[in-house]
Amino acid sequence: DTKPDYACLKPAAESKKIEYPKPDGKLSFDKLSSVFLSNTNHEEDQPVHLRLTDPNVPIEKNLPLYDEPAQRYCPAGVYEVVSNDDGSKRFQINAQNCVHCKTCDIKDPAQNIAWVAPEGTGGPTYPNM
Repeated sequence: DTKPDYACLKPAAESKKIEYPKPDGKLSFDKLSSVFLSNTNHEEDQPVHLRLTDPNVPIEKNLPLYDEPAQRYCPAGVYEVVSNDDGSKRFQINAQNCVHCKTCDIKDPAQNIAWVAPEGTGGPTYPNM
């Protein structure tokens, strides 16, 4: 397969929205509980290791065309589209939740997200593996 993964993403208008059942806490779990189990830790004062080449792309390009897929493909809930009080939207990065899977670096359709190694020993430790 010679086509990059990010180039295979279909526009939201051509895709059926998937309605997932709520996690039951036995066989399926919510994202933040799973992040907690990974024992992820990033120091508060370190630079953010998830960088946007152009901070306008998520809202101006990816949101209208793809319904901003980062909020769905990230297994740790790092990326969110948040509504402001005035009704506008903003792209929020919760880098402290990142489990270093690099999906964003591979899957972002605009190739706008750059994952760089965090400082020190930040990230998941997976203590029970």
